[in-house]
Amino acid sequence: MSNNSGKHILIIDDEPAIREMVGDILQDEGYRISVAENAAAARAARRAARADLMLLDVWMPDTDGISLLKEWANQGSLDCPVVMMSGHGTVETAVEATRLGAYDFVEKPISLAKLLLTIERALETSQLRQENQGLKRNKASSGYEPKGTSKHIVDLRATVERVASHDAWVLLEGEAGTGKADLARYIHDQSARNAGPFIAVAAGSIAKEQAFRELFGSELEGELRYGLMERAQGGTLFFDEVAELDAELQLKLAGALSSRSFTRLGGNAPVSFDARVMASSSKPLEQEVKAGRFREDLYYALRVLPIKTTPLRERAEDIPELARSLTDALCADDALPYRRFTTASLNRLRQHPFSGNIRELKNLIQRLLIMGEGAEIELLELEHALGPVIPDKPTALAGLNLDMNLPLREAREQFEREYLLHHLRLSGGSVGKLARTVDVERTHLYRKLRALGVELKEGEA
Repeated sequence: MSNNSGKHILIIDDEPAIREMVGDILQDEGYRISVAENAAAARAARRAARADLMLLDVWMPDTDGISLLKEWANQGSLDCPVVMMSGHGTVETAVEATRLGAYDFVEKPISLAKLLLTIERALETSQLRQENQGLKRNKASSGYEPKGTSKHIVDLRATVERVASHDAWVLLEGEAGTGKADLARYIHDQSARNAGPFIAVAAGSIAKEQAFRELFGSELEGELRYGLMERAQGGTLFFDEVAELDAELQLKLAGALSSRSFTRLGGNAPVSFDARVMASSSKPLEQEVKAGRFREDLYYALRVLPIKTTPLRERAEDIPELARSLTDALCADDALPYRRFTTASLNRLRQHPFSGNIRELKNLIQRLLIMGEGAEIELLELEHALGPVIPDKPTALAGLNLDMNLPLREAREQFEREYLLHHLRLSGGSVGKLARTVDVERTHLYRKLRALGVELKEGEA
């Protein structure tokens, strides 16, 4: 049985004998099968469940296969390989089908050996395309395996090994930049679902007006669009920074995860949901629940297997191996010239606090590879790149220009302005980081900054 066993194949053909023969063979190979005898039945089958591949007959009585293929291509809903079948196809028909997005063309009478090979190659090509897209989004991740030899990492790898062997849902919590998204991908790769898709949802980037459609899909004005939950079927659905989901989406997601089903926007039939769910959060979700900002039922649904990531400053002994791994990945992904850290510079890296964790280390190495010269990264160059040391938690008021003779309201505004400017500098000008640091909702923070006369430079938002 191939690695593609369990994949869903939709057979669209008006000949019952073809549907039965091909369906029986594919079921014997471990595939899940749906059948449709015409275009109307095919549309209904696609609404009922997303297929991983479609076998589409060219000549059918109501709507021919080329017209059906064109319909789906024009709607932008052709998101799986299509293999055309025809008893008397022409070169022109094959060319047209390929232009519209068909993967291949097989002739009747069907050679089952050729059909199975074509299906396997089509599914492999589709999976490789998904993986390549994922790699492009996660370049220079140094691979997904946790790097290092510290007790933290040894324990983490042992935990991941146990977690990966089960299908329960996982919640990853820890500071920003500690590699939670990479860890989620690593767990997926080690699990029994590794042949299925890994769909990452950046919770904070989902536009509110499009959130429901993007997550659950839609059936509007005759157009069928699959959402992220449906694209994750058979694999893993990962919510990155899940605390950023708004209250309405949290409610709908909690209901969908509880029932293991959902309804597309504009649809009236539930779609079953079969994917492993993982989520990450830089905010302590238990505190978010107590503050009323995160749903308790969703929190406990996600937190079946909790995993805590460790800040880089607490496992400094892992930094040399991690730095070498990140260097290799950056050189391979971005075609940068290879440079080696000297022993002194690696030791200096171990002493740096890295408040931005692995993300800060990666960005530092990327800058050194792009801007530096020579085969080695010397200590002096590294010191210059690290810049002046800023205390992690400055507490003194020294240096703040505060007028103690002002009325309380004006003095409070003056302090708030100095306070926010100070943390904005520490956040590198990022309002998103500032919002997390001072624990203020981003929209309210923008209003506060404007009211205090703090002007944001282009790109700081």
